[in-house]
Amino acid sequence: MNIPNKITLSRIFLIPIFIILLAVPFDWGTLDIGDTTLPVNHLAGAILFIIASCTDWVDGYYARKYNLVTNLGKFLDPLADKLLVSAALILLVQLDLAPAWITIIIISREFAVTGLRLVAAGAGLVMAAGKMGKQKTAVQIVAISALLLHNWPFSYLGFPFATICLYLALILTIVSGVDYFVRNWSVMKESK
Repeated sequence: MNIPNKITLSRIFLIPIFIILLAVPFDWGTLDIGDTTLPVNHLAGAILFIIASCTDWVDGYYARKYNLVTNLGKFLDPLADKLLVSAALILLVQLDLAPAWITIIIISREFAVTGLRLVAAGAGLVMAAGKMGKQKTAVQIVAISALLLHNWPFSYLGFPFATICLYLALILTIVSGVDYFVRNWSVMKESK
């Protein structure tokens, strides 16, 4: 259990706090920022989500820089990302900030890829996230953050940045999922 893996675990442990901030019905008040009314718990949730998301970059950077990449890290890191993003998307649906059908597609892709990883693990292979998968995760994080912030500061301009990012995340999720299965189809064919 090296430092990058501990950082990854910290991201997992932040998820319940993030859920409590957004799911527990407690009125923290609102902030009026221009034409945007932002609930304080959404702002707090967005800040915590961004901090948790940044640990993804920190653990990866630290693992590569100090040659601490492990099979456990290759497994835990994408799992932590999926748990954080899935929790956030489900909460966004509950808060009426994202459509359920997009959340269903994104989470379904994550389950499918995780299933392929489990098949590979059964064959003794550890499949790290690919470049496109990392780009997909980055866009998902930006989209979720923008939605939690109610499209602030882009709401000043009337520019639907959060919505555009969410649809871009959907497209990248589908494309990267197809790419992942195409590149790793041999694992499925060879599994028994």
